[in-house]
Amino acid sequence: MPLKAKILNSALSGSSKVQEALNAMSTKVTENIPNEQPGDEPDDVLFHSIYGVRTIELNRPKKLNSLNGSMARKIIPRLKEWQKSQLASIIIISGAGPKAFCAGGDVAALAQLNTQGPSGQAKSKAYFALEYQLDHLIASYSKPYIAYMDGITMGGGVGLSVHAPIRIATERTLFAMPETTIGFFPDVGASFFMPRLDGEIGTYLALTSERLKGVQAYYAGVATHYIDSSSLESLTARLSELIFKDYANKGERLAIIDATIEEYSTGLPYDEPMLIAGKLREAIDRCFGHNTIEKIVGALEKEKGETEEWARNTLKTLKERSPTSLKVALKQMWVSGNWDIAETFQREYHIASKFMEHPDFVEGVSAKLMSKPPKVPQWNPARLEDVSTEDVNQFFMVKGSERLALLEDGVYKEYPFGDLRLPTEKEIEWRVKEEDGAAWEVVVESFVRRRNGKPGVKEKIEEVLKRRCKVDSKGRVFWRTANI
Repeated sequence: MPLKAKILNSALSGSSKVQEALNAMSTKVTENIPNEQPGDEPDDVLFHSIYGVRTIELNRPKKLNSLNGSMARKIIPRLKEWQKSQLASIIIISGAGPKAFCAGGDVAALAQLNTQGPSGQAKSKAYFALEYQLDHLIASYSKPYIAYMDGITMGGGVGLSVHAPIRIATERTLFAMPETTIGFFPDVGASFFMPRLDGEIGTYLALTSERLKGVQAYYAGVATHYIDSSSLESLTARLSELIFKDYANKGERLAIIDATIEEYSTGLPYDEPMLIAGKLREAIDRCFGHNTIEKIVGALEKEKGETEEWARNTLKTLKERSPTSLKVALKQMWVSGNWDIAETFQREYHIASKFMEHPDFVEGVSAKLMSKPPKVPQWNPARLEDVSTEDVNQFFMVKGSERLALLEDGVYKEYPFGDLRLPTEKEIEWRVKEEDGAAWEVVVESFVRRRNGKPGVKEKIEEVLKRRCKVDSKGRVFWRTANI
């Protein structure tokens, strides 16, 4: 049994306590749909209808389309309305301007609220409840939902996109979860999608806030498709022409959309090879597979050779992050693997609420985002050793708390329609073991064929085979039991 499977949340140790907590976090659905409020900006979200397509355009380009409550209160009712409409076939969300899809939530406004004490913190918590309701609605939406991740896609923007069955990256995509930089934790469903990335990539991205540019978001599994940004307008027009049979289910409709998107693919950039690969990928798995930050730091300090400079830079990055955020985020990555999609947002709401009461969030946002020029945050506690296990466990305690009411009853433990993305390493491992001793070319070709020649499949399969398999003198491929 893998080490991660053996370690339980110490705040929930004991089978009766585990079951009690799980029962407490069961899905709770409300029919109270949020509506616009006095003072909401009138045009921060724009909606359009193009035949069967319904578009959502985040329209705060000067703020990099950062998400706020006003926007969420507009999007949710419209999504619910389109869900019932027979005329609405496909939903597309995008951001105004060339710079950003959505650079995150409006955390500066939340930090200012938190300085007002408990009353302001309550308003911040209400924002996260609204945001997570929207994210879960997207994650469980009954109709094809497409996210154009064109430009900066961070934080709250990730919540609006990464749970969609179709996520399109472009050469302008800049993906990151930068929460540990500002004294927060990777939220918006990161507890669900990050542990499901290959190996320890999710933990690495969660702790370091490392950015993935352009096609790298596609290679890492964050995006399901990659096309040039200049093709998005034409793609939208083409998608609006699609007509589905009335009895076609969501999977069949997504398959048609997938094939349509590939019509606009011009291949992957020849001069941008997969970066999280080879020796670097081995080092990430080796260093970030530990269950404490101290062990991760120790592993990074031991790195030599090709990855020594990377390790040194990564250590510097971790030392700049909030110690509390690092420890909470690491535990989050370890304990959330068994959370379903609904439980994910309910639990993240409790963690976010605890952070609204913690000094690091206001300090981090004020120092890094509001100060001109940015300052070095003064974290409290300032050292890893001063953040105790009990301090961390408090963020995960849910007993006696009111669970977040969601807007849909969607529950699953694995993303549906995973065959729209590049194959995962687990899929490749299963196939290699299933076809034990198959020739290298046979394994590669079987995946390329199953994915209908999808760009990047060949490169992804060959990278994994080279790193994780041994090849005998006859060219037969065998999976190595240990990732060396």
